Amino acid sequence: MFALKNRSAREAAVSRRASISAFLGERITYLLAGAVTAGIYYALLGLGLLVANNAVPYLLLVVIGHFSTTMIVYPLYRLIVFKISGEGWLSGYLRFYAVGLSFLGASVIGLPLLVEFAGIPLMMAQALIILLSPPLSYAINRTWTFRKRGNV
Repeated sequence: MFALKNRSAREAAVSRRASISAFLGERITYLLAGAVTAGIYYALLGLGLLVANNAVPYLLLVVIGHFSTTMIVYPLYRLIVFKISGEGWLSGYLRFYAVGLSFLGASVIGLPLLVEFAGIPLMMAQALIILLSPPLSYAINRTWTFRKRGNV
């Protein structure tokens, strides 16, 4: 009885995810997931800045916040945005993180330029960098990280 009830709950959850994604479309779902990702990242970075109180370099906090955020949001992208199943989670996460590393690199290079040289506040500078990334990250994630793989 418990197994039947548990299976029904799983099937209902899968059906809800499919309905949401079909209704909103993959690109809209991706943008919503991106907003969630940015919110989580900003919360972690802001909290890190408050707790560290200038005792830790902000670029280290950016790296820690990025790594933590990717671990938190990977299931969202895998299960809801791109609806991938059957492939190993670890290999998928490693590709997801590899794509994220390029955007982390943009932050590590761009933030000092914007903060130290242009005088833009850190969180605003990070927002500018993040706003430039969605079209490129969608294309990379769609064609490589979460591409539909055949029986190879």
